[in-house]
Amino acid sequence: MDFSQLSFWHSQIAELTPRAIPSDAGPFDVGIAGAGFSGLWTGIYLLRANPNLKVAIFEKEIAGFGASGRNGGWCSALFPWAPDQLAEKYGKEAAKQLRSAMVDTVQEVGRIAKELGIDCDFQLSGTQYLIRSKAQRIKAEHELAAAEELGVDQLREVSPELAPRATKVLGSVFDPACASIQPAKLVRGLAESFEKLGGVIFEKTEVLRLSEGRIETSRGDFMAEYVVDALEGYRSTLREKRRDSIPIYSLMVVTEVLPEELLNEMGLEPGITFADYRNLVIYGQRTKDNRIAFGGRGAPYHFGSSIKAGYDRNDRIHDQIEGVLLDLFPQLSTVKFEQRWGGALGVSRDWMASVRLDPKSKLGQAGGYVGDGVGTSNLAGRTMADLILGLSTPLTKLCWVQHQSPKWEFEPLRFIAARGALLGADIADQIEGVTGKRSLISKIIARLTGKG
Repeated sequence: MDFSQLSFWHSQIAELTPRAIPSDAGPFDVGIAGAGFSGLWTGIYLLRANPNLKVAIFEKEIAGFGASGRNGGWCSALFPWAPDQLAEKYGKEAAKQLRSAMVDTVQEVGRIAKELGIDCDFQLSGTQYLIRSKAQRIKAEHELAAAEELGVDQLREVSPELAPRATKVLGSVFDPACASIQPAKLVRGLAESFEKLGGVIFEKTEVLRLSEGRIETSRGDFMAEYVVDALEGYRSTLREKRRDSIPIYSLMVVTEVLPEELLNEMGLEPGITFADYRNLVIYGQRTKDNRIAFGGRGAPYHFGSSIKAGYDRNDRIHDQIEGVLLDLFPQLSTVKFEQRWGGALGVSRDWMASVRLDPKSKLGQAGGYVGDGVGTSNLAGRTMADLILGLSTPLTKLCWVQHQSPKWEFEPLRFIAARGALLGADIADQIEGVTGKRSLISKIIARLTGKG
């Protein structure tokens, strides 16, 4: 496999050759399934706290193969559940604590990356959420009011004159708590840092089953006192966890290098990330080398939570994504799109992310980020490390810790639910585009997904 073809981000990485299999066969103090952000952050924070620990990570392909290396490059304070839904479920104070931790996490990622010597194009430039209809304004006003009520997120409305110069812009909401990154550079850098700290990575080693004290793999069984599931979007590949989460595909495109003058005319500052308030999520960034990397949802869920390389590219959906970007910025009508890619992300049944550790079995699990995983995975890794070390810290007391999501339905109900949510979001956007009002479908989807 040519790993450089996984995404535009991977194509910029000089060395993607799988590591030699370590000679250390354990037993390990901590064994982690998945060499993505969740697993690597967990390992790094464990070894920084206690260098004497023996920590191993097991990965089917190479470190950063999955969503960690293919995402939109947003290191944000976004969390699957909205602040007001967190407050309703756990109370205002608990919601404030989690929101504060997420906002702080953006700075933490930049700080630790610099400390570890990882050049991942970290640019703390914030996010512009475009308001492009009356229906989107209602959503923006709801978000602004919820943020003001909680008093953590420093959102502010921007006038149309100062917003990115996209079409139909009525204004925007600026969120300073977001940095653009090159995700493959970050995750590959974390893998190298983990090894320098004394950790070992077993690449080309598929995890087949996780149980108390044991990790069963394609290269045999390994023993570990603590076993952590950090598989995220690939969790459904384990038979016993098929219904814990489902893989939803998000797809991306990237333009050729653009003239700085053009980007400035579009109102896209260096490092800025951008989106709008439609139901079918979109996300973009101005990269460090002056491209537009842009993506969105819309790719179908596949029956049985199937994950295949062929799903990474979908011409119909990729064409739609390019079309959305050109609708936003017609100034790009003559530019070349250089690459298309995609990948699976993990979605729990209640759309809630979680990090948990059973103190008796010593089995841990983190994930369910619903596409908000770059920042959230760092918080998860720090929290999991504290839990394993037996520490009681502000992180271990956050409301998402030990949360247990319900299981997804058996097929074909799982297929119907996942496809129905996607279709509903698309229909809601079409209705709102015609009526200019927030649709009932939009309200239902927002409630189900924690988006207000």
